[in-house]
Amino acid sequence: MKKFLLIFIILISILIPYKLHALDVSAGASTWFAWYKPSSGEKVDPAFLYGPVMSVKINNDFNVTFVYYYGKYEYDYGRTTKRHDSDLALNYRLNDYLKVFAGVKYRRIEADSNKGSNPTVPIHNLKAESIGPGLGLNAVYPLFANIYVIGTGAGLFAVRKAEYELGYGIKDDRYYHSYGYNVTMAIAYYIQSVSTVINLGARYQCFMDRKDTGIQDKFYGITLTATYSFEI
Repeated sequence: MKKFLLIFIILISILIPYKLHALDVSAGASTWFAWYKPSSGEKVDPAFLYGPVMSVKINNDFNVTFVYYYGKYEYDYGRTTKRHDSDLALNYRLNDYLKVFAGVKYRRIEADSNKGSNPTVPIHNLKAESIGPGLGLNAVYPLFANIYVIGTGAGLFAVRKAEYELGYGIKDDRYYHSYGYNVTMAIAYYIQSVSTVINLGARYQCFMDRKDTGIQDKFYGITLTATYSFEI
């Protein structure tokens, strides 16, 4: 799985010019109040995911962005899962309104309860992680003054590994090919006096494994992000 990240880093080093000047950096934090709809149909309480966000402007055409979310989901029968969700992308400006981007998405889910969907067959320490490439388009349109509308759409592909420790000393590892998509819409307000952007929006993400598994996980909810811009 690490080969996807290595290939992405190599591509960045090839595509970005070597001669760099001062870098424009935006750094801050984001939260995502998200509902989780697993393919199993189990009831899961919505939860807050949160984490850092960063953007580094290399030059007028290229910038690199990073987003990471972490949170916990509670199932109605007592099981708790920890979720990690991160995106690393290289963006290229087509014009004042549009950017294309390519990157790597990493996800990890950990279950810290011995309760599974079937209470008679306990599941211990379920771990599932996936990594793979993504390709998408980002659009920014100014409404008035310092207020903007932002829309993003991306297609995703990943290799997924699930590790199970079943009861009675039985272990099982499974591999899947997953594909999915991610869509966001937001309103952004730039506070010029403090070089800060406040972003309020909605995000929908869906991942599906091979057709014969029937696995389809959906996450959707409201996002709130604040970033501060500076130069190094």
